[in-house]
Amino acid sequence: MSAKIDAKSSPTGGFKGSDLPPLVTDRPPRVLIAGGGLGGLFLGLLLEKAGIPYEIFERSAEIKPLGVNVVTPNVFPAFEQLGLYEELLSFSKPLRDGGSVLTDKLKLIANFKSMSPELMGYERQLFPRPEFHNMLFRRIPSEKMHLSKKVLSFQQNHEGVMLRFSDNTTVHGDILVGADGAHSAVRQHLFKTLDKQGLLPKTDNNAMKKGYISLVGTTNALDPAKYPDVLKEDCQTFGIIGDGNTPYTWCTFTVPGNRICWNVVVQLGVAEIADDQFRTSDWVPQQNQKMMDSIRHFRTTYGTMGDLFDATPVEVVSKVYFEDMMFETWTHGRTVLIGDAAHKLLPSTGAGAVNAMQDAIVLANHLYDIKPTSFENIKTALSGYKEERYDAVMEQYAQTQLAAKLQFGHTFMERIMRYILFNWVPKSLQMKQMSKDNAYRPQANFLPQTPKRGTIETLSQSPSKRIQKEKEEEEAAAAAAAATV
Repeated sequence: MSAKIDAKSSPTGGFKGSDLPPLVTDRPPRVLIAGGGLGGLFLGLLLEKAGIPYEIFERSAEIKPLGVNVVTPNVFPAFEQLGLYEELLSFSKPLRDGGSVLTDKLKLIANFKSMSPELMGYERQLFPRPEFHNMLFRRIPSEKMHLSKKVLSFQQNHEGVMLRFSDNTTVHGDILVGADGAHSAVRQHLFKTLDKQGLLPKTDNNAMKKGYISLVGTTNALDPAKYPDVLKEDCQTFGIIGDGNTPYTWCTFTVPGNRICWNVVVQLGVAEIADDQFRTSDWVPQQNQKMMDSIRHFRTTYGTMGDLFDATPVEVVSKVYFEDMMFETWTHGRTVLIGDAAHKLLPSTGAGAVNAMQDAIVLANHLYDIKPTSFENIKTALSGYKEERYDAVMEQYAQTQLAAKLQFGHTFMERIMRYILFNWVPKSLQMKQMSKDNAYRPQANFLPQTPKRGTIETLSQSPSKRIQKEKEEEEAAAAAAAATV
């Protein structure tokens, strides 16, 4: 369990009062990962390959992810490096077009096309989140995965970090990664500490914005004779936008197993009745059913939403706030945030899970470069991770806000904007933006690189500084040995 907490360190977790010399060791840093979601698990798999010791601590006794995820070519090269790509395809459906947008009378508003696999090198894939989570979860060695470990607080100083859990147990390490979601306990404790020290930017004290709330569920297996779309190889996607008198948007996606995933999104602040209905709900299964009954008449390409509700076990229906926030502070001392803990993106482009995994890739690269392990090298690595990721995530953040207005917006200006962008923006400009969005494909730079797929230009991969340095040292040693012969 390595590092101990200095008794002279600040009780709030700062770095005051210690006059001990900094510790330097040739061993890799020991990483504590708070959160067993997609970002935390993906980071764990990368660290496993890098030979960096780690443990994952998940607050829940049992992880039950719901809904669907979309994975884009931006992370597929790393999936290939980890040997995950082929298994992912086994429980996914490709998104070969961007889906259709319809009115509540099922009149077509717009169709969207994706770039061809020949250009992209890959197809976007949509899959049920439970299968994806299980694929990652079962690859984590059991001794490195700890459930029912709710983070209570932590302390850090120049010697290490100590993580304390609600069961009054503690664990010590060199680096703490907050991968524990939008309401991260690691972030909350870190920000509270920094705020007391006057080190927290004012914007990081702002509450996350809640613009939308969603009711989401996935049906049981459906009869293909009644729902022939479920047999199609690629995912059939429909978004239906309510008329000017309703704040609702509802969507359907076919997923493997002859199932349909659905969600109903309400835009807050547009209709007071809908706001109250969603906000005051206790959100127990009985209340879920009451709300589903109130909107079961909404039309879909498969009949009504009620038909899909009837095929969905009410206990697997969940309420999801669409929150968004871009935090300024991602790292301090030995602590670093990834995924929703650092940046909560709206789900309108499916970028949340992808960005969490990209965070994990880039952070793993910087952690691998730590040699020797020292407090200064750790701080440099964590700062380098943020510098490499921040602008890329900020660009995605802006895109998700625009996409949410186009998909879920019901104000007059949002409807006008949707009409203009869906009908007047040239396809060539759309394809140009898609090419730019898919050019960023970070890989683990300590593993053999995945060969380039597709014809679009991709951003070059930054090499590992550690590998470069070790190679230079080997070449210098070989040259010195040759000179003595």
